[in-house]
Amino acid sequence: MHLRMNASKANPTAYQAMQKLDGTAKELIADNVIYELIKIRASQINGCAFCVDMHTTDSRAMGESECRLNLIVVWRESPQFTEKERAALALTEAVTLISEDGVPQSVYDEARKHFDESEFVALLLAINAINGWNRIAIATGMFPDCFAK
Repeated sequence: MHLRMNASKANPTAYQAMQKLDGTAKELIADNVIYELIKIRASQINGCAFCVDMHTTDSRAMGESECRLNLIVVWRESPQFTEKERAALALTEAVTLISEDGVPQSVYDEARKHFDESEFVALLLAINAINGWNRIAIATGMFPDCFAK
């Protein structure tokens, strides 16, 4: 593996726009655990090793257990996640894979049981931000520790 380019140096304005989008999403989601679950699950689906590594590291620093981190990829088969977290994970999967089935009504309805309209839009913003980051990271060849000196 090799880093193709450093996107933040190649186009700082574009990179800062992504950071603003992501920062706004983070500010709007009150639950940092849900925010990180979104980041991890979308990154797993998209195959972004850089972002999976970053967000599992961030989650550990927040006190997340190894058990839960290991089970995000199979969250449906694990009792480790709350109903609210499950709703956010299901929405993350549907939006990340939107070309497959759109966002099924059942996924929307379950998310709306746990999140009001404003919170729902904040979730969408976070899901879109991480999908954007994943595409930047993968397209530019980013991998865990690629910027380590």
